[in-house]
Amino acid sequence: MRVLVTGATGYVGGRLVPRLLDAGHEVRTTTSNLAKPSPWWADRVETVVMDITDEGQVDSASDVVDAVYYLVHGMGGGGDFAEKDRHAAHNVARAVQSHSVSRVVYLSGILPPVQVGQLSEHLESRHEVEQILGSTPATTVTLRAAVVMGSGSTSFEIIRQVSERLPIHTVPSWMNSEVQPIAVVDAVEALVGALTVQTCTRSYDIGGPDRMYYAELLDRYAGVAGLTRPQVPVPLVPADLVGLLVGALTDVPTPTVQALVESLHHDMVCREEDFRRDLLPTGYHLVGVDEAIRRSLADPRTHVQHDPSSADPMGPMPDDPSWAAGGEDQPLLGRALDAVYDALGRDPSAWRW
Repeated sequence: MRVLVTGATGYVGGRLVPRLLDAGHEVRTTTSNLAKPSPWWADRVETVVMDITDEGQVDSASDVVDAVYYLVHGMGGGGDFAEKDRHAAHNVARAVQSHSVSRVVYLSGILPPVQVGQLSEHLESRHEVEQILGSTPATTVTLRAAVVMGSGSTSFEIIRQVSERLPIHTVPSWMNSEVQPIAVVDAVEALVGALTVQTCTRSYDIGGPDRMYYAELLDRYAGVAGLTRPQVPVPLVPADLVGLLVGALTDVPTPTVQALVESLHHDMVCREEDFRRDLLPTGYHLVGVDEAIRRSLADPRTHVQHDPSSADPMGPMPDDPSWAAGGEDQPLLGRALDAVYDALGRDPSAWRW
C-alpha cells in the first residue's frame, strides 16, 4: 500500500516507518523543514514538506495514497493546543475525503469510563480528533494506548528520570489507579495490523499483558534498574503541583508532564482486548513490563552502533529526543524549590486535587 505517515519523526512514528517498509509498503513522510537532519531511514521513503496546520500542504501530501497514519497531537494545557489539534484533524479529514483515501489509522490515548467533561484536557482533545477523523468516508481505526514503554517514550522517560533522580518516591493518594502499559514494539505491530484489518470505523484499546497501580509501575522500574526507592504515600497533593515538580525534576518539557499528570486520576486499562486477535499476527507474544523495562535500558553508547536497522526498537534510537535515555543529573533540589515557590504564589483555590 501507499502510506502517508504524519508525525514520522516522532517517537512512535520513527519506529513505525521502518516496520512498514519491511512489510513491503511504500511510505511517504512529512517534514515542516527540509533543512533539518534526516532520520536514519530517510533514503528509503519519499519526504514532502507539510505543516499539518496548512490545509493546502496537507491536501497535496495526501494525494495518491491509500492510507494515512495520524501520529501528531499537541501536549500542554489550555485551549490553544486543543484548537491546534482540532484544526489539524479537520485539515487531514478534508484531504482524506478529497482524495478518497481508504483508511486512516490514529494513535490516541485510552479513555477511562467517565463522562467526556471529566477527561483531562489532552484526552478530551484526542477524543475530539478521533471523532473528526472518523467522520470521513474512510475506514478510521483508532488505537488507544496508555503508557508506551520504551527508551525515548515520554511516559517512560518520566518514570526513568523520576526513579533515577529521586531517592524516595512520594506518591499522591489520588494516584491509586491502574495502568496497562504497552511496549512500543507491540504498539507498532498493532499499528501495522490496523492498516489491513477487515473492519468498519472503530477503536481498539491496546495494552500489554500486565495491569498494575502507578506506584507498582515505579517500583517495578526501580527493581529492574537495580535501584532502591522507598515509597511514601502523600495525601492532599494537588495535581497542578505534582505536574510542576515532576516537570522541574525531569528533562521532559513541563507542559507535556502537566498534561500527562492530569490523566493519573483514572484507571487507564483496556476495556476489551480484541486487538490481540484482530491486529497482531497469530501466536504473537506481548512484551511484559519487566522485559520492556530491561530492553529499554540499553546503553545508548553501544546499543545503536553503526546500523540502527539492526537495533532493538525498545532501546534508544538516533532520532529520539535529546532529553531521552536518561541524561545527566540536574541540580534537583534547586529546581524543585523553584517550582514550589512559583506554585505557592498562585491561588490555592485553583488547584486540582
